[in-house]
Amino acid sequence: MRIPVTILTGYLGAGKTTLLNRILTENHGRRFAVVVNEFGEIGVDNELVVGADEEIFEMNNGCVCCTVRGDLMRILGSLAKRRGAFDAILVETTGLADPAPVIQTFYMDEDTFDACTLDSVVTVADAANIEAQLARGHEAVDQLVYADLIILNKADLLTAAELARVQFRVNTVNPYARLIVAERCNVGLDAVLERKSFDLTRLLAIEPELLTGDAAHVHDDGIADVSLASGVPLDEDRFKAWLGELLRTKGQDILRSKGILDVAGARRLVFQGVHMFSEFSTGRPWNEGEKRASKAVFIGRGLDRQALTAGFAACAKGAKA
Repeated sequence: MRIPVTILTGYLGAGKTTLLNRILTENHGRRFAVVVNEFGEIGVDNELVVGADEEIFEMNNGCVCCTVRGDLMRILGSLAKRRGAFDAILVETTGLADPAPVIQTFYMDEDTFDACTLDSVVTVADAANIEAQLARGHEAVDQLVYADLIILNKADLLTAAELARVQFRVNTVNPYARLIVAERCNVGLDAVLERKSFDLTRLLAIEPELLTGDAAHVHDDGIADVSLASGVPLDEDRFKAWLGELLRTKGQDILRSKGILDVAGARRLVFQGVHMFSEFSTGRPWNEGEKRASKAVFIGRGLDRQALTAGFAACAKGAKA
């Protein structure tokens, strides 16, 4: 029996990991293998996944639709040998992924096709930023076009009139997908899992070369990541002040920011941001004997690596102000 696979995609900061965590923590009795892909060289998303009982497979420092597609095929091949150990596979792509080459992987590679079947392509869209993202680059457009389910997330950030306008815009890009409006991805899991809604025929009508051509993906050359790490505990107040000023002045160019920080206390401090907006939350406790460290990732255009590195280092406890 072929293993059902759900692809979770969506632009940077839309809420894919929030949706993934909802899936993993609901009382549904299903067992999942989870594949997490990140654009930066330092992995953060895998540590934001809260389902401790699931197996998490990381693919870092490249996008699953291009540089690390081989990693995906190897992971799927390994999982195929363990059928029965889990019920389904969830693949969370990086926010810059084009779904087309990922979909192609399940049809162009014979071993992958024999082992897995695409159940659904679920795209999470940031209601507050999707219009600007659609205007700026093709990734956000492609993520909507190839979806059979679109979750319009963060709807609480818009007025009723604004939300209606965004819904109309999304529907013009893909009138065939089911559209669900949500806050913090609070959707019923029956609407996401075991949909059996992937429609290859529809996609071939849009892109006839999907299964015959080389669906290589070229990213916006202006987008890059800066990954930072520190083994020295950080001063929480100093970091929050630095991040707040950074996003206030450079936030328009910072598409995504996220990190896990070692500050005073038994638990990690987690931060996530999209452009000028950020939020902090308490993460899981540090395990006994676990090496405590901080790591942060910024993805955007025209990032000043030297300034970011210096600013992050200055947040260390004991650093000179």
